[in-house]
Amino acid sequence: MDKNSIIGFIIIGVIFFGFTWYQSKQYNEQRKVQAQMDSLAMVEQMMQQAEADSIAALHASDTSFSAVAQQPASQYGTYRDSCLTAAAAAEGTFATLANDRAEIVFSTRGAQPYSVRLKDFKAYDSTDLYLIKPGMSDYGVSVFAGENIDTRNFVFNVAQQTDTSLVMRLGFSNGGYIEQKFTLPQDSYMMRNEMSFVGLDGLIPRRVNVADIDWNVIIPRLEKGYNNEKQYSKLNYYFSGENKPEQLGRGGRNDSEQIVSRVKWFAFQQQFFSAIMTAENEFSSADLSVKFYDEDDPERNLMYCAARMQTELGTGDRNSFTIPFDFYFGPNHYRTLKDYDQKYEKIIPLGGNVIGLVSRWIIIPTFNFLGKFIGSYGIIILLMTIFIKLLVSPLTIKSYISSAKMNVIKPEIDKLNEKYPKQEDALKKQQAMMELYKRAGISPMGGCLPMLLQLPILYAMFRFFPASIELRQQSFLWADDLSAYDSILDLPFRIPMYGDHVSLFALLMAVSMFLYSKMTSSQMSNDPNMAGMKFMTVWLMPIMMLFICNNLSSGLSYYYLLSNLITMLQTWFIRKYAVDEKKIHAQLAASAGKPLPKSKWQLRLEEAQKMQQQAIKEQQKRSRR
Repeated sequence: MDKNSIIGFIIIGVIFFGFTWYQSKQYNEQRKVQAQMDSLAMVEQMMQQAEADSIAALHASDTSFSAVAQQPASQYGTYRDSCLTAAAAAEGTFATLANDRAEIVFSTRGAQPYSVRLKDFKAYDSTDLYLIKPGMSDYGVSVFAGENIDTRNFVFNVAQQTDTSLVMRLGFSNGGYIEQKFTLPQDSYMMRNEMSFVGLDGLIPRRVNVADIDWNVIIPRLEKGYNNEKQYSKLNYYFSGENKPEQLGRGGRNDSEQIVSRVKWFAFQQQFFSAIMTAENEFSSADLSVKFYDEDDPERNLMYCAARMQTELGTGDRNSFTIPFDFYFGPNHYRTLKDYDQKYEKIIPLGGNVIGLVSRWIIIPTFNFLGKFIGSYGIIILLMTIFIKLLVSPLTIKSYISSAKMNVIKPEIDKLNEKYPKQEDALKKQQAMMELYKRAGISPMGGCLPMLLQLPILYAMFRFFPASIELRQQSFLWADDLSAYDSILDLPFRIPMYGDHVSLFALLMAVSMFLYSKMTSSQMSNDPNMAGMKFMTVWLMPIMMLFICNNLSSGLSYYYLLSNLITMLQTWFIRKYAVDEKKIHAQLAASAGKPLPKSKWQLRLEEAQKMQQQAIKEQQKRSRR
């Protein structure tokens, strides 16, 4: 392996090590301030409980929404409108909409979703997958209609219910009403919500042109690994016309944002599932926040998401108007989200411009195509690895041949190191090596450049596996879930940056990386200055990758393992059959003593050498004076 190849490996290693160190630092900082955050959260929850509008307070006091629904009228007060007073005192009931994809239970108190169960999926512990557990959602609309109305304080009447729709109404004494209509089509994760104000022309003043919408949700833990699940969970919001949504809470950080411009939609995103609310006419402003629960939360909750939005009522007719919304409760499946043509698929963390293109146009189509014919995702990953290796083979073969040629001329390189041992002769040695490379037909960038060009694919796979719902709960060999870490031994303690378990795929990957480094280290120079680089390549990089991958997707470690094994096989084959050592030595012998045309790089080296020699002479003259 030549110097440029090693530099390429170091660049990759620094990227991965920096990423892991940063995430570990963030996690430790979060742990340190957790007590303070808990105290602040407690105060906030007490205030929210007093207003009866936050699910966080309900959860903190261990009181379910259904219990609150049975509170006496004094809990919500009396109103000038007798119908509202009666609705506040009534007992809430439940109604259900269901199709083949989802089951959504509604509470008549507030005419709001009470729980959401996805039928096609299971939680990691094999229980029903509740994206929103019973009582862990708090959704309400606040508007001035003669007096301040918060729909969460009132029990709506079920006016109509069919297999696909549910209509609930809150009546006023003048015969007008607020209506919430929910429609859940068959075989769909998208629910339509039409909020209507009918016959309230005398109650909603023309000067009141907005309504407040509050939606607070506690998202539960659904996956095997807490750190991985938290890493890929966040809150997103999208501005119309933008290429991708903005993010809050990325990497598991508590965060909030006040937005004074128009917002098209926002998403409470768990690693593999999301609850998305879209305003057909856009929200006029937003106040969003996300807070993550600690790993040892007894209720196994992941994060608390809150959205306070404003929607425009307009200044026109108050007698009858409707505001449409859409709710998506479903998986973060790329094709499913993309089909809605709302940029929902952009919440999946596939990388930036270059990395995202590789994921969307190469990795995902290949993965989906193979999935149509093969049931084992372990086999699919194997075939996809072979396909990617073939795809980049024009680059890798050039790199391997360059490395193999470097191995052939290694004795000549060692002679140059012995000839120019001093630091002040570095330019002479570099110039001599460039000439040696040219006589042997070796490109100085032949090993490094192809490796750097492969970096987008390497990083795209790093982003794809932990975010791919196709791998979720798919078993292969000893791994029970390719989207999470595999464990052959659970440790009774936690090792910093490593974890409390032993991942066999990560271990095998690190061993394969070590063996490949040993396989190629023989071509590295014996220059003492290269000793540290050789140690990093052979020992430090495999150990570092073991620590990085131990908590990541086992499918990712399995892919890296396969990639290393195929690379070792390619290297062996090229060394044995594609590089003729006798021909290279004959080429060196034939060109020995003959002048070679100098490249611009060599000319610059010679000029730098002359300047260095001139500076040394001047320094020697000054020292004699």
